Amino acid sequence: MGLYSFKGGIHPDYHKQETAAKPLEVMTPPNEVVIPMLQHIRVACQPLVAKGDMVKMGQKIGESDAFLSAPVHASVSGQVVAVEPRPHQNGTRVMSVVIQNDFQDTPAERITAKDNFEDMSVEEIRQCIREAGLVGMGGAGFPVHIKLDIPKGKNCDTVIVNGAECEPYLSSDHHSMLNYSDELIDGLRAVMKAVGAEKGIIAVEDNKRDAEQLLCDKTKDIAEIEVALLETKYPQGSEKHIIKTVLGKEVPSGKLPIDVGVVVNNVDTCISICRAIRDGMPPVVRRITVAGGGVKEPKVLEARIGTPFEALVEAAGGAAEEPLKIVAGGPMMGHCQYDLGASVIKTSSGLLLLTEQEIGIFEEGPCLRCGKCVDACPMNLMPMLLSVAGRRKNVEQSVKLHATDCLECGCCTYSCPSHRYLLEGIRMAKQHAVART
Repeated sequence: MGLYSFKGGIHPDYHKQETAAKPLEVMTPPNEVVIPMLQHIRVACQPLVAKGDMVKMGQKIGESDAFLSAPVHASVSGQVVAVEPRPHQNGTRVMSVVIQNDFQDTPAERITAKDNFEDMSVEEIRQCIREAGLVGMGGAGFPVHIKLDIPKGKNCDTVIVNGAECEPYLSSDHHSMLNYSDELIDGLRAVMKAVGAEKGIIAVEDNKRDAEQLLCDKTKDIAEIEVALLETKYPQGSEKHIIKTVLGKEVPSGKLPIDVGVVVNNVDTCISICRAIRDGMPPVVRRITVAGGGVKEPKVLEARIGTPFEALVEAAGGAAEEPLKIVAGGPMMGHCQYDLGASVIKTSSGLLLLTEQEIGIFEEGPCLRCGKCVDACPMNLMPMLLSVAGRRKNVEQSVKLHATDCLECGCCTYSCPSHRYLLEGIRMAKQHAVART
């Protein structure tokens, strides 16, 4: 089996050993869960419950009529004690439903009456996924039912499961592949049926050989599914790079994976699809890495959606020291937090308490014209020129240099020997370019 890779990218210190070798730990649900109405891109849902209502686990408690939306469900059973704005991991305050846990986990009525996706029509599979509120759990939060509704004139021949998990520190997907491989495979097969794909590929980085071997064993008799081993490199988990390295297909600028006949889903997304079909239960748990030098016992927890970040830290032994930075997600593309007041949502993958030794504080220096940022850029852009264009508000130059193709992966800033904050300027350039288009 070949080792797939791509041009550019970086090899940071991955820090995965602190959690990858430890067993997955199921966290005791908290006394109170805080469930934000925004767990997908774009428009937040409207609460369907009020203070004093009794709810069941898996019950729909939020919904929106917007096209890009996905329903929100209760992760525990109990009483609604508040419906009010609460801190969100995106840095804002979002309308949230607060549920006092009765610890009974009384389940809501099933979403679907069918237990096997093979007995369901394509439309039934999509509707089940829609009602379960499934979104891309790799971070983007794009509603899955929309992704699986293939536009007229386009065809999907391949579904790729993104098991790269290239961000440092994170090993949640790794544990999901090891502990829920059967559900992952069934979820992949359900997606393949929904989009009419004849081939499925599970892509795994080569620092997860145990997961790769297990999945190879599980799929050896399934002719339409194979496992692809990727070089450990950041940002290997980018949709466009997995497609390029595994299939040799390049997604054109401004286009989507379906434009080259591919659909990509995250590991936990596929597992959640299987459970929605098999059990009629929407996602109520999330595997999340709690790590960093500021945590006493780094580990991967299976936590209920709505679990406060503060409770995650307590479950990981508490804080070892005062962190310099708190990050929801990975250190490269995650969201910085001003405190531990937010809670777990469908797209949560990690909570990192990083110390000064892990982060490093540098003073920005002049550009050396060394070209290291160009070599590192996985999108073959010119980061140093884009950053200048953004800071100078040069709209024409931002468009000309294809600012909208930037993944915001941070490889340019990471590789710069002068510690220039290139990504900050490039984000400005993207905003200018988007506004122009």
